[in-house]
Amino acid sequence: MSDLGSEELEEEGENDLGEYDGERNEAGERHGHGKARLPNGDTYEGSYQHGKRHGQGIYKFKSGARYIGEYVKNKKHGHGTFIYPDGSRYEGEWADDQRHGYGVYYYVNNDTYTGEWFAHQRHGQGTYFYAETGSKYVGTWVNGQQEGMAELIHLNHRYQGKFLNKNPVGPGKYVFDIGCEQHGEYRLTDVERGEEEEEEEVTLMTVVPKWKATSITELALWTPTLPEEQPPADGTIQEEAPGPEGGGEPAEDDQALADLSEGEADLTRPGEDDEDATREEGREEGREELRYGAIDQGNVNFEEEESKQGEQPA
Repeated sequence: MSDLGSEELEEEGENDLGEYDGERNEAGERHGHGKARLPNGDTYEGSYQHGKRHGQGIYKFKSGARYIGEYVKNKKHGHGTFIYPDGSRYEGEWADDQRHGYGVYYYVNNDTYTGEWFAHQRHGQGTYFYAETGSKYVGTWVNGQQEGMAELIHLNHRYQGKFLNKNPVGPGKYVFDIGCEQHGEYRLTDVERGEEEEEEEVTLMTVVPKWKATSITELALWTPTLPEEQPPADGTIQEEAPGPEGGGEPAEDDQALADLSEGEADLTRPGEDDEDATREEGREEGREELRYGAIDQGNVNFEEEESKQGEQPA
């Protein structure tokens, strides 16, 4: 939707007086508050100064458009609202009859632009909201076009990078709401389309940006922090698990077994030696099966599992 409609809606000049009903100064000029019906069918009601629209006023075009705001010497200047014939409107700052400064344009398709203007065009920092998709362009504009660093925000992801003539160009990245990012680069590709006109082939070039991903940062999954292991109780069997290469630390294993033997010396009752030996052998076989089964799965830390299987001496 074009936002340049007011260029086709010219107001009557200072010499086109028409009919006037209102205040005048000693020189007979329109001065103060008054109403005027201009020769082209437009009307104006508001403040005059020395024969010119100056101050707050309402200018109605015969086309149905109207301006409600400030004037300086017959020109829209200051803050004002312009309502166009198609129902779109601009609310913001004016200078020398043009949108200039900060303002909001409401388009007939419910899109909006909020930001800076220069000489009737979107220029500077601004946000364009696309009503149909819910997307937003937040960034720099140059002479009415999306150009410069910006962020294009969609419902569940956003693109951050540089734009040129409304197209993304160069390095940038997509940021997804689930937490991952895709880095890459937009490259402009010319697409040729041939047409025949008067027996001569005319080639039209269409520039299409194509995205090329270079790296992906995956979502870092949250994992709970395991509590610190408490020191083993007296007599608990604790062995070091073998490393990834299958190696262990036999010196520490021997020391743990020696401590266990000393702790059990006074507690073992006669007649239970064979039963204890059988249970210990079963536990050792269980540990061996767990150790080799875990190694096959790529797990190299068995200290916690083995600690859980340790038993207090009978």
